[in-house]
This record gives sequence, C-alpha cells and structure tokens, in this order.
Amino acid sequence: MTALHRARMADAATIDAFLSGHGPTSMFLRSNLARFGTDDTDNPHGTAFYLSEQDGALTGVFASTNSGYLMAQAPAASPEDWAAFANVLHGKTVQGMTGVPDQVQACLRACGLGDGPWRLLADEPLYHIHLADLPQMPANVRAPTAADVPMLERWFTAYETDTGFAPASDDPTESGRARAAAAVNAEHIVLLEEEGAPVAMAAVNARAADIVQIGGVFTPDDLRGQGFARRAVAGLLRRCAERDGAMQSVLFANNDAAAHAYEALGYRLIGQYRVALLATPTWIGDTG
Repeated sequence: MTALHRARMADAATIDAFLSGHGPTSMFLRSNLARFGTDDTDNPHGTAFYLSEQDGALTGVFASTNSGYLMAQAPAASPEDWAAFANVLHGKTVQGMTGVPDQVQACLRACGLGDGPWRLLADEPLYHIHLADLPQMPANVRAPTAADVPMLERWFTAYETDTGFAPASDDPTESGRARAAAAVNAEHIVLLEEEGAPVAMAAVNARAADIVQIGGVFTPDDLRGQGFARRAVAGLLRRCAERDGAMQSVLFANNDAAAHAYEALGYRLIGQYRVALLATPTWIGDTG
C-alpha cells in the first residue's frame, strides 16, 4: 500500500508552497496550517497533515482536523493514496469533508462513506476576484460589539439554516450563541450599517498570504434584495486590503441570489467546491 507520512512543522513551508499552487481550493488547509501548525491536538480546527511524495517531490496533502473534518489537495492521487489516507483515519470519527468534488468523492469512497447518509451534500460554485477590480460603493462597516450579541445569535442561527448546517429553529442554536460571542470585537467579521442600524454581515473564514476567503455572508429576510450583502462584502474586502495587504479573494456561493450578488462585485466563476457533511459523526473502521 502507498505510504503517507505525518507532517511536522519542518514541513510547513514545503506544504504551503505546494498548496499555493492550488490556492482557491486550498484555503482551509493553508489557513489551518498557518494558525495551528502541524501538531495542535487541542483546538477543534487544529489539523493533522499527511503527505504523499514521488521522487522526493510533494504530490498530495491529506488532512484531518481535531473535530473530524477532512480536507485534501491531491490532484494526482491514486486509489492507493486514498486508501492509505483511509488507513490513517482508522479508529477516528469523521463528520464530513470539503474540497475539490472529485477528490472528496474519492476520499469518502475509500473511507467507506461514499453513500452518506448526508446532512448536506452540495457542489457550490467557487468564485475569485483580484481586489484591484473591486468596484467602489458605499459600505459603512464596523466590528460587532457586545450590544450586537442578541441580534447576532439570531443571525448566525438563521445563517446555519440557510446554508443547510442546521434545521430551522425559533431559538438560537448553541453554535449560533458561540459564534455570536466570538464575534465581539473580532477583526474577521464586519456588520454593514444603514442609517445607524446593522443590516448585513460578512466574515473572513480563511486567509493565507495575500488571499482571503469570505464566508458568513448574511442579510435578514426582511432586508434582502437591497444590495446590502454585496456592500458588506465590499466593505470587508476593503478592510482586508488596507489592513492586511490582501490582493485576492475567493468564496463559494450557496444559492443563485448569492452568486448574482458576488458577480455584481466582480467575482468570476472558476470552478466548484464540494461540501459533504454526514448526517451523524461516523467512526472509520476497517476499509479493507
């Protein structure tokens, strides 16, 4: 069987250089590597990386977070490589996977998870923009404060429902409450204000070098159709460019309305990105 070896911090620069060649579909991998390194076993986003090589050159990166989410960037991976990764995961619990559709399919099949059952299985359009092409538009954005928490609990809960991560709920979910609390004074999330009141939000959910990935874009139902979401994204991107030197951005769209809003900002479709979330966390046993 093909052998994968566990990455350590000495491998980080080589891993990031390889992933940068597949930048738009490697954002979670690169962001987790930059934030948590290779050896974090405590944070839910801490990630173990496994590498495949040929003739001394890195050919694939396979990864599993502490919370059980899988990722990979292995465009040349063979069935034996995916089987080797499944073997690495033996005895672990998996919640799902994101990434390039054919890689996600191959990986989950190797793990015996190809048929789900799924809480969410979707191929979402992947978009890219050079921030120099971002149009000018009014965007009064600010960081959330403690006073925004009750509103954000509702917004995050509604966002999870909209994106298929949670069923509809009249009360804030535990995750919604946690995300609202973490958003206070956070630099990665902004609220767009109109006449002194928040009307939309947007966030950075991954960053690496000069590229940021946008997520968490939300406008309440009664305020939709007025361009608030794209203005929130524009304001956030402007901050990322000014504060962090960001020059590019990627995101994936959950629905047609979102896609149209991003296209109006200048984002261009470059591919597809699969989100595969299992209905229940699943233990990986003997895959043969």
